[in-house]
Amino acid sequence: MTGGRADIAVFVSGGGTNLQALIDAEQHGSIMHGKLSLVISSRDGVRALDRARSTGIETAVIGVEQYPEREDREREMLSLLASRGIDMIILAGYLSILSRDFVSHYPRRIINVHPSLIPAFCGEGFYGLRVHEEALRRGVRVTGATVHFVNEIPDGGEIILQRAVNVHRGDTPERLQRRVMKQAEWRILPEAAELVAREIVSGNAS
Repeated sequence: MTGGRADIAVFVSGGGTNLQALIDAEQHGSIMHGKLSLVISSRDGVRALDRARSTGIETAVIGVEQYPEREDREREMLSLLASRGIDMIILAGYLSILSRDFVSHYPRRIINVHPSLIPAFCGEGFYGLRVHEEALRRGVRVTGATVHFVNEIPDGGEIILQRAVNVHRGDTPERLQRRVMKQAEWRILPEAAELVAREIVSGNAS
């Protein structure tokens, strides 16, 4: 911990809009018990890395290109996380599935944001636009986003927060995705980060 705040690592794979929501929340004082200390990307050259660097957050790239075997990638990540004293991890558009062994090192200290109201449209293979395409195909009138703890089952951990978003007539997957991000993901992810960080700082986290 740094100055009574939980040190947070954010795992990313793309543009980093959810990372930006976390950065903005920390700067505005909404995340008081956590500090964004490290961003790890599964791919080089993504916008999320630029967002982190422009704010002075340390970055690292640990992906398939550098480490083709998942076991080697996870070993490298665990080593880096330990060396930086990381207390919790946020998956923000991270497209790799973490192993049971990796997750066991951070019980109830890894959270993920998923663009649906779990248990709808979740699990292995449901990510990005695929989630919104399926929501529109099924004709649901309400969707949303969920922040949950991460365990060995994709999108299977305990739910922390959810927020509903209306589906509009004529929506495209891209339009719906943007609405879910703005009205749900970017709001509940920082809220959940603060909740979990506060539990860690208070000593109540497992």
